Amino acid sequence: MTKSNSSNPLTDVAFSTLNLDTRIITGLEQAKFTHCTPIQALTLPPALDGDDVAGQAQTGTGKTAAFLLVIFNQLLKQKSDRHGTNPRSLIVAPTRELALQIHRDALLLGAETGLKMGLAYGGIDYEKQRQTLRNGVDILIGTPGRLIDYLKQKVYSLRYIEVAVLDEADRMFDLGFISDIRFLLRRTPRPEERQSLLFSATLSHRVMELAYEHMNNPETMKVEAENVTVDLVEQKVFYPANEEKLPLLIGLMRSLGESHSMVFTNTRAAADRVGRTLSANGIQSAVISGRVRQETRQKLLKRFHDGQVPVLVATDVAARGLHIPDVTHVFNFDLPQDAPDYVHRIGRTARLGAKGDAISFACEDYAFHLPEIEEYVGYSIPTASAGAELMPEIIIPPTPKRNKSRKFSHNKRGQKSHYRNKGAKR
Repeated sequence: MTKSNSSNPLTDVAFSTLNLDTRIITGLEQAKFTHCTPIQALTLPPALDGDDVAGQAQTGTGKTAAFLLVIFNQLLKQKSDRHGTNPRSLIVAPTRELALQIHRDALLLGAETGLKMGLAYGGIDYEKQRQTLRNGVDILIGTPGRLIDYLKQKVYSLRYIEVAVLDEADRMFDLGFISDIRFLLRRTPRPEERQSLLFSATLSHRVMELAYEHMNNPETMKVEAENVTVDLVEQKVFYPANEEKLPLLIGLMRSLGESHSMVFTNTRAAADRVGRTLSANGIQSAVISGRVRQETRQKLLKRFHDGQVPVLVATDVAARGLHIPDVTHVFNFDLPQDAPDYVHRIGRTARLGAKGDAISFACEDYAFHLPEIEEYVGYSIPTASAGAELMPEIIIPPTPKRNKSRKFSHNKRGQKSHYRNKGAKR
């Protein structure tokens, strides 16, 4: 086990000293990656030797690059044509956003390898993704549902997988994907016939049970910080009444000047309300939640990533797996109901040695979650108070009217059914 230092996120281990293919080194140099983070320095040597590894580290510490470099090296070293158009490596991620981020990192770091990357995730590009897989990929990255969908259609086979990766394993349990994970892994070669890598923010008992079931004597490696949260995040909590939350948020944002901020809410309705209010008061923002179509969500994330939009309002769909540089402030407009989600949210700032601020509102509805959060992180979060200058008069936009065009009738069993237009085809 290795302790990490948040103020010095890189180690003395240079990528050039590892047993990596020269094409991978070239890609790293082009991406300006020179030295390993602690989790990379710990897991790469045994993984590059072919050992199975279960690695634990905080979010934003370079786990993605660790497993991508192992995959690239293995596939370049063991050239084979027997797989045909089927993938040689499988990476399973719990969310679409994480799958997309892994794919972007793979394209960046693997630019000189000549390996083909494929994506399979829901909500967009069904036929396009299907055709890409039919044409053949070396590395398949995806979410469980879409991966299984194409697998059952025999679009590809998992019989030739040489390296299998499970990312954010603890999140797989949270989202109820474990039966899907087992379905996929049981269709790959036996654990002793492939290399397996598992990465997670926590290596709980249930995660390790999964590891021992589907991996070949994995080495367990943990990089633990002195604190659960990143040291360079300055945290504070306000205690506003419910009706004070929106004025306080706008007052704080106006006081910050230029910033790159994320605002987290617990519900889609709250995210929509915050986004509308920010816009009505002259603060440009983008809103992503489960209600936003995947294609639109990707465009909004890119605009925020590129700095075109200064504020991103999100539900917890965006709390994990996104590497967005230079996020200066995280606002918990609603305190999360699960303590680990607090850590994942504020982990969007202060990434790889940068400093950041996390500001939380303990309001009437969610303040009772604060003791659990403080127990989880191991300390009391400093309290802040808001003067009149942080409570401006603001414009509250009207709530959009719900679409009432859908009419219902009741059938003989008392169940709702839609009215049909006369003459409509059944």
